[in-house]
Amino acid sequence: MSLALVQSRALLGMSAPSVTVEVHLANGLPSFTLVGLAEVEVKEARERVRSALQNAGLEFPTNKRITVNLAPADLPKDSGRFDLPIALGILAASGQVDASRLAGYEFAGELSLSGELRPVRGALATSLALQTQQIDTQLVLPPGSAEEAALVPAAQVVRARHLLDVVRAFLPPGSVAGGDADVANDGWTRLAATPLATRTTGPDMADVKGQAGAKRALEIAAAGGHSVLMAGPPGSGKSMLAQRFAGLLPAMTVEEALESAAIASLAGRFRPEAWGQRPTGQPHHTASAVALVGGGSPPRPGEISLAHQGVLFLDELPEFPRAALEALREPLETGHITIARAAQRAEFPARFQMIAAMNPCPCGFLGSTQRACRCTPDQVNRYQAKLSGPLLDRIDLHVEVPALPAEQLVQAPAGESTTAVRMRVEQARQRALARQGKANQALQGQEIDAHLQLQDAAAKFLNTAAARLGWSARSTHRALKVARTIADLAGAADTEVGHVAEAVQYRRVLRHPA
Repeated sequence: MSLALVQSRALLGMSAPSVTVEVHLANGLPSFTLVGLAEVEVKEARERVRSALQNAGLEFPTNKRITVNLAPADLPKDSGRFDLPIALGILAASGQVDASRLAGYEFAGELSLSGELRPVRGALATSLALQTQQIDTQLVLPPGSAEEAALVPAAQVVRARHLLDVVRAFLPPGSVAGGDADVANDGWTRLAATPLATRTTGPDMADVKGQAGAKRALEIAAAGGHSVLMAGPPGSGKSMLAQRFAGLLPAMTVEEALESAAIASLAGRFRPEAWGQRPTGQPHHTASAVALVGGGSPPRPGEISLAHQGVLFLDELPEFPRAALEALREPLETGHITIARAAQRAEFPARFQMIAAMNPCPCGFLGSTQRACRCTPDQVNRYQAKLSGPLLDRIDLHVEVPALPAEQLVQAPAGESTTAVRMRVEQARQRALARQGKANQALQGQEIDAHLQLQDAAAKFLNTAAARLGWSARSTHRALKVARTIADLAGAADTEVGHVAEAVQYRRVLRHPA
């Protein structure tokens, strides 16, 4: 047979669209042509496949005109994931493997020149997309990638170590080796879908001494899924608090862990030891807008998507480029990011909790009792003006983190442990989920009125505060969500005046000097 079809998958966002590798052998001048909108690394597969087949002792049709088409032709293809299906297509077209037995399998893997299979990125995202789309197929993947894909429940994954292992499984009937894809061997192993148990580890909040107000704000943020801005002089503990925040969050469900790990797999950053742990992204303040929200061709996830179901810590917030900060406004509201380019469009989840830290002025000591501030009012104004009003409006809690005197820092006892705080957070989160099926921060529109259960006195108090402080409608709604979270932490059925009063204190907007 001179024509063979092998199934594979491309990477485009979280969808993993199907790709059919069509291989045709024809008489004519010997050549190897690869078409189908392939990137440079895909076109280089010609040399890898040729060497892998020859070094594995298989026959490469050097006297044929080889045409490989990656269909559909308008879908961009990148990475070396198509090496294995291209090699199998050539073998099937030349009759060295049984083309009819390849049905029901999808292949991905990069080939070394010796025929060894190397892992590819996006295996977990591909397996999750197959489950989401309810596609019944078996994935054949290299070591490393196969273990990733097998984390998805009910996934059908086969691990192959070498090109010869795959060939043996699909040899034609009556051949000497007698290939059988249902028989396991050392290099061809079916993996059971065994999701690992999620776990929570990391630095302990007890390491942070003092700062009771900031710790309380982080507890509220963890219970309700809110974003936080911490402002204070250098060395006051803002970074320590932020790096321990992920430990306060409830343990991930298997579905949340799969979504988070699938995005990490797309970016080639998945680590098995981090499975089930909420990620904490900490990009440097020189990061561009594309680095934060994602981009490129084909589109790849940015830091906000890699922090999905976890924490995005932005230290030195005013030092980030203005365009990068403004790009965060829509994802903070919607929980996803859509990257649109002229030729393609990709959507990535981005439901993260933003923890930001900043100094109150360029020197960092505005309002400090430890050292005098050297900044002029104009310098302070320019520094704080780097944060736009719309961005600050989308941050639920604004917290001051004052510097601790040396004697308090040395003599203060250890703070409350992460485990103790997380227990209260989980109880509050369970109350919210039982009432409305989502965290308080995710409430929108009429859901706020339906589930807030605001007392009349509390509503009157909030209206007065909003009028005096000049809040926008978004600020008022976010204060209401924070108040509902405070009520959940207190175990109260209704949102009372005390809960609203505490929430109002966390809506401190930076004031620019005149």
